[in-house]
Amino acid sequence: MTTKEYDTIVIGSGPAGEGASMKLAKTGQNVAMIEHYREVGGGCTHWGTIPSKSLRHSVQMVSRFRQDPIFRRIAGHVDVTWQELVKSAQSVIEDQVSMRESFYFRNRVELHRGSASFIDPNTVRVVSKNGSEEICKAKNIVIATGSIPYQPDDVDFRHPRICDSDTILGIDFVPRSIIIYGAGVIGCEYASIFGNLGVKVDLVNTRDRLLSFLDGEITDALGYHFREIGVTVRSNETYSSISADDDSVVIDLQSGKRFKADAILWANGRSGATDKLKLENAGITPNNRKQIEVDEYYRSSVPHIYAVGDVVGAPGLASAGYDQGRFAGTHIGEGECDTRLISDIPTGIYTDPEISSIGLTEAELTEQKIPYEVGRSLFRSIARAQITGQTTGMLKILFNTQTLEILGIHCFGNQSSEIIHIGQAIMRQPGGGNRVTYFTENTFNYPTMAEAYRVAALNGLNRIQWQEINDTPPDTDEVIGEI
Repeated sequence: MTTKEYDTIVIGSGPAGEGASMKLAKTGQNVAMIEHYREVGGGCTHWGTIPSKSLRHSVQMVSRFRQDPIFRRIAGHVDVTWQELVKSAQSVIEDQVSMRESFYFRNRVELHRGSASFIDPNTVRVVSKNGSEEICKAKNIVIATGSIPYQPDDVDFRHPRICDSDTILGIDFVPRSIIIYGAGVIGCEYASIFGNLGVKVDLVNTRDRLLSFLDGEITDALGYHFREIGVTVRSNETYSSISADDDSVVIDLQSGKRFKADAILWANGRSGATDKLKLENAGITPNNRKQIEVDEYYRSSVPHIYAVGDVVGAPGLASAGYDQGRFAGTHIGEGECDTRLISDIPTGIYTDPEISSIGLTEAELTEQKIPYEVGRSLFRSIARAQITGQTTGMLKILFNTQTLEILGIHCFGNQSSEIIHIGQAIMRQPGGGNRVTYFTENTFNYPTMAEAYRVAALNGLNRIQWQEINDTPPDTDEVIGEI
């Protein structure tokens, strides 16, 4: 058994681990990367973000093709298998793996493939698939093992018709009906995917409304869209039992309702992937969700052991995880890190249409007693949306009526996760540059989706003017019509 010494060991090659290892390598450190699976990239690349968003794109193309009268006349109805849809993501995964492998090679980060566990706070055992062992020692260690779906003990996830978000891509058929338990981000994204395939979806929501952390108007729009594609949302429900046989799955709810479907997707929570790490040997105790609690520098209770990404809990985003890894790497390599991950992180929810938001919601502003006004732009009024046929959706800007500072931006519709970054950039402008008037004082290309910011800003500012003159805000469409 060999023992190798490094400056820092990073466990897990997802976005957070990659961010940490690349930053450390560029500061001149000797870095080891330990990856449990055969290929780098973590769950984000192999069964999470990349494959699910690639699948979503393929389903969108099929849905658009079926809806377009020109294509229907040429080709008629189009049927695709689940395997064909999932396979469409494979080339993207391969490109991602190849690119990320090159990062480690180019930056001289040594890859160890196997399962990692602590021997002591500075020593990690790596056991490969063939049973061989290596011992790695380092002054600092970064844990970036990500998360896994929460699985209650009374649900048989070994059954092929009972899936979680890590296994749903492996089913070998397109179900005619599916139950999705959990209406969080993952549940809503898959409800959208299956609904657009024409699958009957029962979306069981354990809360009183969809995605309650988002703006209420946006989630109401999502609920309406779900109804349009055949997704039935069952709110304030909790399961009492889930059973399956060779042909179907049955869920019994505590309210007395019972549903039957071809399959069920469990999408209700995730836990830190820490079970196999033997954290007790390092002196770390995870919380009840098996996550590692950290300070502002991403240090655990053992100061030279850091944790980043999904393993530390919220926000649980690949984008945030990568930045957390970079910041932790900076703190290790340079002894300090003045940069902080700002609290206003944009959400990107890849339903169809997309949802993206940043900043405060109307409910939060009302609760905090902040005077605000709303500027709306309906996509049906935007020329670029009319050209592409993607007219469902809206952009809304919330801004302070006294200072005109932008307080929140919420978007529902095609390309929302791209559109939001224009508003994000303006919200971060110093010295009063974050006012809603930025969008009325600058010219936007025409026709573009970015023009929605100008329309929304004028709509909101016109509301203030009408209130000053008439003490009554005008109808949204009337204002847009006047612009």
